[in-house]
Amino acid sequence: MAAHSEASSKQAGGVTAQAPAAVDVEPTSVFLRACRGLPVERTPVWLLRQAGRYLAGYRALRERHELLELVSTPELAAQVTLLPVDAFGLDAAIVFADILPPLVGMGLELEFAAGDGPRIRNPICTTRDVDLLGVPPAEETMAGTLEAIRILREELEPRDVPVIGFAGAPFTLASYAIEGGTSRDFTRTKAFMLSEPAAWKRLLTKLGTVQADYLLAQAGAGAQALQVFDSWAGRALGRDDYLRYVAPHNRELFAAVSRTGLPVINFALGVSAYLEDAAGCGGDVVGLDWQLPLDEAWARVGFERPVQGNLDPAALLAPWRELRARIDDVLDRAGGRPGHIFNVGHGLVPQTPTDNVRRLVEHVRERTS
Repeated sequence: MAAHSEASSKQAGGVTAQAPAAVDVEPTSVFLRACRGLPVERTPVWLLRQAGRYLAGYRALRERHELLELVSTPELAAQVTLLPVDAFGLDAAIVFADILPPLVGMGLELEFAAGDGPRIRNPICTTRDVDLLGVPPAEETMAGTLEAIRILREELEPRDVPVIGFAGAPFTLASYAIEGGTSRDFTRTKAFMLSEPAAWKRLLTKLGTVQADYLLAQAGAGAQALQVFDSWAGRALGRDDYLRYVAPHNRELFAAVSRTGLPVINFALGVSAYLEDAAGCGGDVVGLDWQLPLDEAWARVGFERPVQGNLDPAALLAPWRELRARIDDVLDRAGGRPGHIFNVGHGLVPQTPTDNVRRLVEHVRERTS
């Protein structure tokens, strides 16, 4: 594969982000070929949250290291990333990281409380809080993740296993920043959005600038594909509010990242009511959650566009006969069309049996080879 070079740059909000020059070389990896809609010898498979608590090796590391230490220490992040790739022979490695640490560089205080998930100790409450947020370069604030990508690229290039970088979409990060953590109803976020539309726009513009810079920096560090996670917009907003308050910022983010020439996966959770609108914001590949049959969702975004998904991760808790039937259903609905990447429609849960992950990967390969 061609080496990356830093030949183009993006100026946004005072931040200069380096992006690799696009190279027009046809990839050999089945994952990257599927991202381009090219013919593949078999359906590629990787899994959301494939490096997680269901793995004994990960649990052992978590006994010795806090989560933020794992994601910010390059050698540890690379070690965790490789666990499922080595165990199951997956077709892509998504760098072990979290979507929230970029907020720290902007001035928010992040902690992961045991059993309580992420917490922001100084959430955004006023328009002044928005104005005080910084827009620092990712090379300074996310150096650990960028170095982890460099380590992984060197380790995995001989195996032809691509490295995926990722970031959160502006709305999802805004919801954490305003709610102070996770939320069931996003009341504070929506109240701020509706009451302070000008400040909301400034907030999402800042977040979009930081995330674009971060994704471009990951590309410059050696990531071969990028994914944008919009975890909460589909859970929080109806179509009209999505189009008015979120979609313009997502379009700007995808437009900025498209300059890398890398395949970009647009994964928005819970957007069945406006899937076409969310997919229309950009990205080369549409990540599909499990809420719609794959063929129906694929038809809605256009069969000419590659898709990723969309097994319900809860299916991996079922007996093998049931799990196999559900895997086959996804593959049958894909219909052998080019551009399908097998994945779950949301992250693997901690209770997932590792044997079911192994059998899933083996079965997808056997069925599609």
